[in-house]
Amino acid sequence: MKTMEFKTMINAPAEKVWEVLLGVDTYPIWTAGFAEGSKVKTDWKKGSKAIFLDGSGNGMVSEIAENIPNKFLSVRHLGNVINGVEDLDSEEVKGWAGALENYTLTEVDGQTEWSISADITEDFEGYMLKTWPLALAKVKELAESKG
Repeated sequence: MKTMEFKTMINAPAEKVWEVLLGVDTYPIWTAGFAEGSKVKTDWKKGSKAIFLDGSGNGMVSEIAENIPNKFLSVRHLGNVINGVEDLDSEEVKGWAGALENYTLTEVDGQTEWSISADITEDFEGYMLKTWPLALAKVKELAESKG
């Protein structure tokens, strides 16, 4: 596995960016670049289960490893969801289980730097290089326009 990093400056306070990242209405908008119809089932609390799904009901089983509101979110990926069934034990899953996806928000002169650190397998590198910039741009747009 390798770790990929992305970041962007957003002309909004960290609270607004955080609201966009975890918001019930905004999460599906900014994650659509990864998979149309994306949604998440979680309460975002540390230790809680999180189910990330695409529009067809497939996705990932994860846990919230850390949540420091408006500053840091860490998600530990544990397995897949295929046709509504959780897979935590297959050989495919064992190759990447435990991967972390970390979001850090840092306020700088009235703006917020959103940085992402994501563990990925090499076969997903091209996909992530294409999709993360779309997500960054969408969060920036939503946070800067959110009144």
